Order: sequence, then structure tokens, then C-alpha cells
Amino acid sequence: MNPDSERPDPESPGYGPGSPGYGPGGQPQSPSPAGPQSPAPGGPQSPAPGAPPPQPPASSPMPESPAPPASPAPGAYGGPVPPGGWQQPLPRSPQPGAPAQGQLAGWGGRLGAHLIDVLILTVPFLILFVLIAGAVGLTGGSGSDGGLVAAIVLGLLGVLVFAVLALLYAPLLMMRGGQRNGQTWGKQVVGLRVVRDNGQAWTFGPAALREVVLKLIAVNVASLFIPFIPWFLNFFWPLWDDQNRALHDMAASSHVVKA
Repeated sequence: MNPDSERPDPESPGYGPGSPGYGPGGQPQSPSPAGPQSPAPGGPQSPAPGAPPPQPPASSPMPESPAPPASPAPGAYGGPVPPGGWQQPLPRSPQPGAPAQGQLAGWGGRLGAHLIDVLILTVPFLILFVLIAGAVGLTGGSGSDGGLVAAIVLGLLGVLVFAVLALLYAPLLMMRGGQRNGQTWGKQVVGLRVVRDNGQAWTFGPAALREVVLKLIAVNVASLFIPFIPWFLNFFWPLWDDQNRALHDMAASSHVVKA
């Protein structure tokens, strides 16, 4: 066999200088054995012999998220606060319908004050009736027509005087100033007073509305259509009401308290 036939052609690719695997100086270059390679410039440096292994970098702490705003208390204002230092006004009383001040009066105390007021109005009327009757000669009981007319006039006059006194008695006394405001003479004796739920003092108009229009006229007119029941309900309603109110107290927005 000719040995030159097995030699590669110098003109064929991959043979000669400049071909892959052909080293400088025209000598074939053998591949270098596998081993540790030098790190590329700028890459991570290998640890020195005997040095402890590098620790991984500590992870940066995550930023804490802001705490959610506290929920407003039940019944509190939860909207934006207007500028200028505005503050929400406080309620007048802890619960609707509560008395403005003082401890609630019991039914017995109210009954005692009412009886004293009735006596104060009735006793002068009886005295006046007796005096007028004696002046016109009715005490003898003659039975003449003149005596009958005088009796009728006396009766009408007495009713008129009593009605005027009853209409003006409570409003005029309750409109007094200071500690006596809201007191009749009967309530003053037993230590009670009437207060308005809005905290304002009694004047003649509101006092007349409570004592005359609601307590006297409305109850008596209703009793004409339903006998006795309206008066009974208004008089005894404080016994089972949780705030010791009569029906005229509810209509007038008032409470009776201890003075």
C-alpha cells in the first residue's frame, strides 16, 4: 500500500495552518486536559484555599405596609373631617326622651302634688261661695224666685272664677325664674318640678299648653265621648311607663323630676 495515499490532502478543509486544531508554527495542537479555568475578568472570584465559604448576601427587608385605618366606633362620624377645627356636637342627652336633669318623680309624689294644687284652688272657691251666698240671703232658703235667680248667678260666677283660676294657676307659677321654674305650689311642697326635654325654661305659652290645653281641656273633652277612660289612662299612665310620664307629659315633651 502506498503510504502517501493515507495522508490528507493539504488543500482539504481542516488541514494546515489556520485550520482548527492547528497550533502556531504549523504544529498540530492537542486539546488541553479538562481542569479549572480562570474566571473571566469581572466575574466571581474563587475563594482562596482554606478560606470559609462565602455567605449569601442578606436579603433586604421588605418595606412594611402601612396599617389600615381604624374603623370608626359605632355611631361615630366616619366621613372626612371638614377644615377649620370642626368638631361633631355632642348630644344633649344620652338617649332620646330622657329627662333634661334630675331624678324621675314617682307616682305617689305626683299624686300628692296634684291633691295640694286641687285644695289650693278649691278652698278659696268654697269660701267665696259661702260669702256670696250669705250676702244674697240664700242661707235662709226662702225659695222665692229672687233667691233662685241669685243662686243661678252665683253658680255661674263661681264657675267662671274657678275656671280663670284653674287656667292661670299653673302657668303663672311654672314660669317663675330660678329654682321655682316648673313648680306649682303643690310640687313645691313635695319637692318636685316639671322640666322640658329640650332643657329650656318654662314660659307662659309652653306651660299653658301642658297644664291647660293638654291636661285639662283635651282630657275632659275626650272624656265626653268616652266617659272616664281618657282621664283614667292619663292619670295612671306613670305607673307602667318606664319614665313615669303621663300622657300629657308625652304630648308636651316634659318630665316630672325631683327638685
